[in-house]
Amino acid sequence: MASNSSAVRAFFVALLAGTVGMGSYAMTTGTDAGGNGTEGGQQAQHGDAAPAPFTTADQGSCLTWTVGEGGAISGFEQTDCAGEHRFEVASRQDLAVYPTAEFGENAPMPNPTRQAQLREELCGASTVRYLEGRYDPHGRYSIAPILPPASAWEAGDRTMLCGLQETDRAGEPILTTGRVVEQDQARTFEPGECVAIDGANSLSVVDCAAAHQMEITSRVDLAPVFPEGTPSVEDQDKHLGDVCTKAAHDYLGSEENLYQISLQPFWTTQQAAAWEGGSHSVNCALVFSSPEGGFAELTGTATGGKEVLRIDGNPPPDRPKRRPLREHQAPPAPEAAPDAPEAAPPAPEEAPQ
Repeated sequence: MASNSSAVRAFFVALLAGTVGMGSYAMTTGTDAGGNGTEGGQQAQHGDAAPAPFTTADQGSCLTWTVGEGGAISGFEQTDCAGEHRFEVASRQDLAVYPTAEFGENAPMPNPTRQAQLREELCGASTVRYLEGRYDPHGRYSIAPILPPASAWEAGDRTMLCGLQETDRAGEPILTTGRVVEQDQARTFEPGECVAIDGANSLSVVDCAAAHQMEITSRVDLAPVFPEGTPSVEDQDKHLGDVCTKAAHDYLGSEENLYQISLQPFWTTQQAAAWEGGSHSVNCALVFSSPEGGFAELTGTATGGKEVLRIDGNPPPDRPKRRPLREHQAPPAPEAAPDAPEAAPPAPEEAPQ
């Protein structure tokens, strides 16, 4: 069974909670054509001569665009949700009918702070309804608004699209395929990636030669394991203990290799709210639990063995010799079955007549 102390798990859950808080802010930060951040939303960029495709986009539409050098956006268009896209529309809002005259004929476009407020006021509930309640706010997808390009706003277009996007670790929308309601919403890492936890409790993939706290050994989809309903954390632990220990052995080549580098198998789990919101996958990883609590700083990949891996700047400690595992021992000589009947002597040959 893998080492999985409650202290280490509590530390990791706290880090994830901190990461989600930071990520939610970053995920709603777009970049306009001039390179200026727009907290809370994105402004589609088009030439004045081209109509804005999002003016006809409605609930269930998917949108995509190309991001050029410096963050300039071009090629903003509707596309099939089964193919690659960057945004799925959950609702279409008309700011012209907002309860106040805030967005009247001569009103300026909302500034970044106001855009973030509009996201909370108009997009959150409508997007969750669109997903029929199946949404994990700490998962892969974030809720965000898209406003018209400046020229369309000046011409009187007050459309705001609310929808969902998946972002990279820097908060930029990335290409995805398929509708969100059909996807596993869990935010996970890929096997072989090394994950660093910075001072702001943000998790990010780094080169394994750089300082990190976890090395991912596998990604596990728990939906087929628990098809009848939401599993408890204890049930997930029971299943993942063996699964992640085996993943560590497979990743490193053998159980002996894991023993020699002194790292411990570790795994994440899904809380009930996240599971019911659509997050069903978790990660298995390798960590080193510090005596003071939390994870030690690792450099180098665990697959490089003691010659490459460093734990808080030091090689893995020497491990005491141990008896070979049962599967490596020579099989014992077979023993005669107890009370086995003796073979009957051969019958005497008859003399020839």
